[in-house]
This record gives sequence, structure tokens and C-alpha cells, in this order.
Amino acid sequence: MRDLLLAGGAILALGIGSAGAQERVAIGTGGTGGVFYAVGAAMAELINDELDGVSATAEVTGASVENNRRVSMGEMQLGFSSASTLYAAANGEDPFEETQNVAAVAYLYPAALQIAALSSTGAQSIEDLSEVRLGIGPPGSNSAVIAERLLTAYDALDMANIQFLSYNEATQAIRDGNLDASAVLAGIPAAALIELATTEDVTFIPVEADRVAGLLEEYPFYEVIDMPAGTYDGQDAAVGILGDPAILFTSADADEELVYTLTATIFDNLDRLGQVHPAAALISLDRAEATPIPLHPGAARYFEEHGN
Repeated sequence: MRDLLLAGGAILALGIGSAGAQERVAIGTGGTGGVFYAVGAAMAELINDELDGVSATAEVTGASVENNRRVSMGEMQLGFSSASTLYAAANGEDPFEETQNVAAVAYLYPAALQIAALSSTGAQSIEDLSEVRLGIGPPGSNSAVIAERLLTAYDALDMANIQFLSYNEATQAIRDGNLDASAVLAGIPAAALIELATTEDVTFIPVEADRVAGLLEEYPFYEVIDMPAGTYDGQDAAVGILGDPAILFTSADADEELVYTLTATIFDNLDRLGQVHPAAALISLDRAEATPIPLHPGAARYFEEHGN
């Protein structure tokens, strides 16, 4: 608390909290139905409650790619991004034409590619997916990119069976008999798969760490995690899945004291933040520094002071 007050005092000294003016902190999230927005809105509420002189809002956006571009340009002060997109932004890789002005604040929670196939197809493995009609998300989406990379690693990519559908469209297509399986990149649990597993008999397809070792070496921002048993109806055992975690980030030249104070406000109040969504409950100091690009100095200072 002493550190937070000192940092808040430094912000006031910079004129951020001067009379009649407030520092605006816009947080780039995603669509209103997504986990990015739910957690970002809770962060904005927390910041508003805990910090005088700061007005935070959660911005509805097109998610990772848009957030990186707008934070880089100074239009927003914080943003949510998948690890893979943040890495691409910092290194000027596709879909970015040039290096973006971004730095990490913290690893937040695992987001992962969760693949459910109708049990009637008999699909039990990633290899089996080459024989079924599989929805992998909209064209150019992070979901589509990671799904194609995963299927390629298993030599199971058959574009003739791939459909580029939104998660809700894929769920409806399965119900209509026009699709056999759906891949969803999201926090756990994903709303589209909760609905699907509740109404259909599905099998969740596992990823084996040894089979994707080369993929993880080529794309070090990915990770293999366990989806706990009971996450969805009928899922009685833990399932290994390929993750592209959610990262909170800022601009590389953002004010150090402001970033320090925002980081402190979030991580000093994780109990409160964790009440808004199961994914938010996974945010912890233990993994906060596991980011795909370097931390902003303000965030790094907070974690150093707190034993990380």
C-alpha cells in the first residue's frame, strides 16, 4: 500500500491528478461477449475505484490486432492481446507492416484452442480431424492461424474439410448437420463450447506435448496446458490443449509511474478481479512475467518489488 501511495503521489506531481483534470486510461479489449471485455471492464472499474485522478474505460474493439495498433499510436493506454499477436506486433511481423510501439505489462491467463468433435464421428485425436468437417474460426483470426499450425504439426491439415466460421456459426452448423467439429480459441471455459457440450454429445480432442515440440520451438509464445476435467459437460478427464495466452500490454514509451501504479492496482486487488470471470481468477503474480516480449519498466519494477 505504501508503494502504491508513493507511486500515486508521483503521478500527482506530474500533473496527472491536477484539479479539474483526470488522466484518461482507455483499455482495449474485444467484443462485448468475450473474455477480454469482461476482464477489461472489471479492471477499469477497479482502477476507477482505487485511483483518484484517473478515469478508466474498457473500449470495445476488434481485439488483439486492433488493440496493438491503437496502443502503439497512443490512442489507448492499455490493451489485451494474444501472446502471438503481441509478439508479431513487437517484431513487425504479419499482420503488421512495421514494428509497433508496445511493451508487456503482464501475463494474464491462459487462452487455448479447445477442439470439440461430435462423438458420433469417432474422432479421438488430432490426426482424426483430417477426416471431419472442422470449423476453425473466421478467416485471418488467431483461432484459424493456430488451428492450421496445429493441424500441420500433426500432418492432419486437409483444407477441403476446413470451414472458416465464427464460433456461434460453427455451433449452429454442427446442430444443423453441416459440420462435425469446432475449434475455439478462448479463455476456459468458452461460451460457445459450453452451449455445444450441453446440447450435443462431443469429444474434446487432446494435444500431446511431444507431438508439438517443434511447433513450440518455432513459436515460443505458445504453450501446452491442461484443461481440467469437468470444464464442460461430459468431459470426465483432463485434456491437453494448445494455448496462446492473454497478455496485458501498453506502449513502450508510456509513463513509467503510471504503468507502475496501474500494475499495482491490478495485482494488489486480484481477489476482487477474480470474481468477474473464471479466467480472471487465474491471474497471478507467479506467472505475471511470462510474457512474449519485454516488460515495460513500470511493470517490471512492481514485480521486482514483489519478489518476482
